[in-house]
Amino acid sequence: MTDNDEGGPETGENPETDSPLNKNEVLGKLEILEKLVVAETEKISKSHKRKLDEISEKLQSMEGSMLKIPKLDKKLDSGKCFVLKHVVENAEDYGVGDWSKSTEEEHFNVKWNIEVGCERDLISFNVRCKPIALVGDYWSIEAKLEFRMMGNDYSTVTKTMIMCFETEGRYGFDNFLEWDDIDYHLIDDNLNVEVKVEILTMNGFGKKKIRDFGESQKDVSDVVLVVQDTKFYVLKMFLALQSSYFKSLFFGKFDESEMKEIKLNGIEIDDFQNFLELIHGESSIDDDTVTGILQLADMYDAPTAIRRCEEFLLKNSEKTIVQKLQLALRCNLEDLKSTCLSEVTTISDIESIMTADLFEMDLSTSQALLQKSIAFSKK
Repeated sequence: MTDNDEGGPETGENPETDSPLNKNEVLGKLEILEKLVVAETEKISKSHKRKLDEISEKLQSMEGSMLKIPKLDKKLDSGKCFVLKHVVENAEDYGVGDWSKSTEEEHFNVKWNIEVGCERDLISFNVRCKPIALVGDYWSIEAKLEFRMMGNDYSTVTKTMIMCFETEGRYGFDNFLEWDDIDYHLIDDNLNVEVKVEILTMNGFGKKKIRDFGESQKDVSDVVLVVQDTKFYVLKMFLALQSSYFKSLFFGKFDESEMKEIKLNGIEIDDFQNFLELIHGESSIDDDTVTGILQLADMYDAPTAIRRCEEFLLKNSEKTIVQKLQLALRCNLEDLKSTCLSEVTTISDIESIMTADLFEMDLSTSQALLQKSIAFSKK
């Protein structure tokens, strides 16, 4: 007799796998497997999601703050800013006299790098600068330096100083922290540091002058503009045609309209030389000069100069997305801002922008970045 004869009519069912009890067991195992897959997926993407959440939270916070804060007309920095970053690998193994140096970066005709070392059981944290385009024997750079040692949210340390560089060498803090405290700032055994540099003034730098505005132009000028004791001989009418600021200054109801010599405050000689060259038709724009020229063009409301700077930044500049976006926000360059945002294609791009802490960030930009971060989180 067959099994079917012993077990009753043949139904095609397998009693070991098709009984209600066994089906429930199979479903239970599938549910467990599904939970394991979900848990593993969440584990893999946990770091990615955490970054997205942090960025989204910061952007939403910025968006709320921007609705309450009136837009400032006054510029809050010189426009010559950049951030140096460095990772000291296996920092815990360092001993007295050991140093880690970042790769040199070129900014505004100067090579810069970070140096971190152990000296007398202290963490020494410095910046080194090396001029590469001097126009004389003397040079100086006055800069605001913000040193930051990155850790978790509770261990990040920031120290700020204003320093005047006049010779090559290290500048910063020889006693930034006690070396014994380094464990509180390590991330995966590495020490993450950065320095935000804001150049306030520069002397002795620049390029060869394309056009002379010195005393040799006295016979063909009708006003002298003085910048840091340097005299520029120019024509009122020409500057008035290029700039509403100079139009009001020269032909408005101001005491200066009758003066033969006018002092301009808060600007640098090289920037003004480059600005004058540009509005007189010369090709004075490059990646080192565009920031200073654009700042003056915006300050003096010189639309032709602004347009030429924006065209350079759109077509020829090798500046980073962050640097371009900062200039676009500072000077209201909508085409450049749109282009920068269109080039934000990864979460790393958003992280770079957020790390830079662009105080010029407007509501539309923060919303655009928030939308992109949400879109990236769904991929």
